[in-house]
Amino acid sequence: MILLDGKKISAQIKSEIASSVAGMEKTGHKIPHLAAIIVGSDGASETYVAHKVKACEQVGFRSTLVRLTEKVQQELLLEKIDEINENADIDGVIVQLPLPAHISEEKVIERIKVEKDVDGFHPVNVGRLVINQPAYISATPNGIIELIKRYDIETSGKHCVILGRSNIVGKPMAVLMARKGYPGDATVTVCHSRTKDIHEVCRQADILIVAMGKAEFVTGDMVKDGAVVIDVGITRVKSVNTRSGWKLMGDVKFDEVALKCSYITPVPGGVGPMTIASLLNNTMKAAKKEIYG
Repeated sequence: MILLDGKKISAQIKSEIASSVAGMEKTGHKIPHLAAIIVGSDGASETYVAHKVKACEQVGFRSTLVRLTEKVQQELLLEKIDEINENADIDGVIVQLPLPAHISEEKVIERIKVEKDVDGFHPVNVGRLVINQPAYISATPNGIIELIKRYDIETSGKHCVILGRSNIVGKPMAVLMARKGYPGDATVTVCHSRTKDIHEVCRQADILIVAMGKAEFVTGDMVKDGAVVIDVGITRVKSVNTRSGWKLMGDVKFDEVALKCSYITPVPGGVGPMTIASLLNNTMKAAKKEIYG
């Protein structure tokens, strides 16, 4: 079994980006600038945004953090997005999800200019991905693709089973694994809460990508020998064995599954760091106007 070390690969990518930023500075190019909007004070969201801001500092990006209260009116949030859209110095903008119930995530995502949508959630970017045109690809699926590439994992002709059909992970992941080229050319099955015999479907997977949001959902008897297992899930559960009283767990029962698979991602330290690395890469592309010139 080989551990897919997202932390290590993410550090490599950050180093590559930092070198590019240094080169941009020498030639007088504008430094990439990412804006992040956070609504409310959800603990997990605060942590995720803090990691993104820190990552910007590590590679030499500029960053702007906009904080709004949980009770902010939707129109005010949309106006703030408009301000960022019109600020030529800012290359990319993300709005940390989830949002409070009174705010439409759909309207917020659609309000972001497509050329600044470095999260890759805008319908135009999603559509361009589906028809294999240049686009900002949502960070988690793109991070997984990069992890597969850097470990030279074969995908052509393989059966890839994806657990979860979310717009952010499951659906774009299916498109990426099925498209022509490498990584891709896989036969893809997408499973969800209504899938019958889900255990049996999982046992057929050469590559199993799990994004269910259910701690330790995938057990050893659901994985065939030699499978590649990528765990997207992360859930905080109570633990008497940690100082904080909490433990982070993935959607895969690691100790059981690791005994059977050829490659596996840890939680934490697998997909998470790759997501942030992909966000940085999208922001770099935005600054260089590589997607939308």
